Amino acid sequence: MSRFNKHTAPNAPRDPYAETLRAHRGHDAVTTPRTVAVIGGGIAGLAAATGLAERGVDVTLYEAAPQLGGRVRSWPTGDGRNMSRGFHAFFRQYYNLRALLRRTDPALDRLTPVADYPLQTEQGLTDSFESIPRTPPWNLAAFVLNSPTFPLTGLAEVDLASAFELIDLDFPEGLSRYDHESAADFLDRLRFPDGARHLALEVFARSFFAHPKDFSARELVTMFHTYFTGSAEGLLFDVPIDDFNTSLWDPLGTYLEDLGVSIHTEQSVTQLHQDPDGWHVTTEQTTVTVDAVVLAADPRSSRRLIAQIEDATRELISLQHRAKRRRNAPAFAILRLWLSDTVADDRAEFLGTSGYAVLDNISVLERYEATAKTWTDEHGGSVVELHAYAVDTPADPTSQDAQAIRAALLDDMVRVYPETQHLEIVAEEYLVHDDCGLADVSPWHDHPEVTTGIPGLVLAGDWIRCELPVALMERAATTGFLAANQLLAGWDVTGHDLESPPRRGLLRRSAPGRLLRKFALTELTERG
Repeated sequence: MSRFNKHTAPNAPRDPYAETLRAHRGHDAVTTPRTVAVIGGGIAGLAAATGLAERGVDVTLYEAAPQLGGRVRSWPTGDGRNMSRGFHAFFRQYYNLRALLRRTDPALDRLTPVADYPLQTEQGLTDSFESIPRTPPWNLAAFVLNSPTFPLTGLAEVDLASAFELIDLDFPEGLSRYDHESAADFLDRLRFPDGARHLALEVFARSFFAHPKDFSARELVTMFHTYFTGSAEGLLFDVPIDDFNTSLWDPLGTYLEDLGVSIHTEQSVTQLHQDPDGWHVTTEQTTVTVDAVVLAADPRSSRRLIAQIEDATRELISLQHRAKRRRNAPAFAILRLWLSDTVADDRAEFLGTSGYAVLDNISVLERYEATAKTWTDEHGGSVVELHAYAVDTPADPTSQDAQAIRAALLDDMVRVYPETQHLEIVAEEYLVHDDCGLADVSPWHDHPEVTTGIPGLVLAGDWIRCELPVALMERAATTGFLAANQLLAGWDVTGHDLESPPRRGLLRRSAPGRLLRKFALTELTERG
């Protein structure tokens, strides 16, 4: 029997234009026993397992790593220290991820707001979002008026037709217009001032671990809509009060086990096979037979498992071809340092950077993470984390190229925070991974989606196509719930309502906006 979210999503967006997507209505729980294997214990798999288990489905979850959380997991390293896969911002637009977290933290007390999200160029120019209104179009006007990287004289150079697209989106109908266009190409035709181009837009591209020339303009415009031009939630965000697993995933794992979910960590699924008896899921230890599979593993593992399925149906062949055409983004590096003294008191919890050799952001963990603060209190030093996105190096931190990235990160840190120059590194952890999907310029409809057309097989993850303006962690959570809903609807069981940022741009969702849109389109047409 469902214990949570019987009919509605447990979150209340402040954006009046946020949309509720009503799920299928049927039985409150399965009326006959149903078994599902969820492959992958990251956000997508956890959301899918939650959505299914709350409706009485017998769920078995497989995760290759020792911990739940996927690319948002953490683990202890000894001496009161811990490590993770890197910084993650829990934006207020992440409605469905927050709904997932509310299963064990109804008031979201295990998240804490970050005071600001400053962005700094190599030249020292800094943009801040702390005092900018959250609601468009006032946030746009305030950004232009206050940004040192966007002088008013720069407005004369902006291509109005391209800028118009940022407030004239329509999901998902308008996404195909960006097929084959890269973020770099879009930025070129947009003609933003160089500083604003780096801080307001290229920061988004690199948060996907991609070079702007490889990154899709579709994703860039979607991000701009979701976080700035189309949502009233603003660009500020929350972070967990402690490491990810202590704050988020360990409690959720306990919640799932209480629902009867069988969780198997450190077990990789090696093969999927379907026959009249159901889906056979094989790991190194065993093979189980289930009614359905939610494939929510990392992109490379998911592609491998899809390629190995033996079937001659048109749906499977199409899925295999589309999956084969996907590729992973370049590697990203994470360097966490435990220092002999603290950084300056006025350093932000999180600082985005642009124009440095390799550094994309720097965070000071004792400002918000309890484990790091305890270490700082005991040892007197800061815990600092440095990120480099889209680096051209093998996913091996011991390689010569990766060590060069590490050295460049340390040099950049000193340039950004000069007081660190003479601080001793007491301990460090260095990771290099390349397991993120690339949001490339290929046609939108060529990307795999949640529904496969293959009975009993659904997909979830941040690399899966979604018709809502969501990305990163929120796309993972949303597709996980959508995958659960797809299976539940097939069994005539009530699914889980979801929330979405507005699917229409600023000029499409009110009568005055539509009138202004009509006028603007006429003017742009007359200008050629």
